Amino acid sequence: MSRVAVLFILVAALVGCDKSSSATSEPAEPVMAATTAAPKGQTFGAGVKLTTTTAVDAILAAPKDYSGKTVRVEGMVTDVCPKRGCWFELAGGKPGQKLRFKVTDGEMVFPMDSKGRKAVAEGVVSVTELTLEQTKARAEYEAKEYGKAYDPASITEPAVSVRIDGTGAVFL
Repeated sequence: MSRVAVLFILVAALVGCDKSSSATSEPAEPVMAATTAAPKGQTFGAGVKLTTTTAVDAILAAPKDYSGKTVRVEGMVTDVCPKRGCWFELAGGKPGQKLRFKVTDGEMVFPMDSKGRKAVAEGVVSVTELTLEQTKARAEYEAKEYGKAYDPASITEPAVSVRIDGTGAVFL
């Protein structure tokens, strides 16, 4: 098997529709004010139990500080997995910022019409450092799977994949 094929398979496993980590740990340090009531709305999985929300921006700014920690995040749903509904993305505070909330296929299924809704989600922050080859293979995979633009020459540095391996969510 060629080296490119092996890298493609590795990257597909990293960004595909199966959750690769199910670790649990203590909650991350609070970044936003605590709320007093559990969110009400359409509940998925175990729902949301933490009362302190961590800003998506804070996680993306210092992912290693949150790696392996259980967090609660809130934001606008910007995208949902079009194949199996196994992930959704939450917007951060700055244009283009987003954080993926990922679950094992079939564990929870997020509806495609959730785009534009506010969500509160809870899970463990997962940080994966990719090589340059893995970064390019991931970009190529996403281009094919989701119709994204892909220019291999524009990728000159390895990427860091940051996501939340989800335990529960509520769509408001």
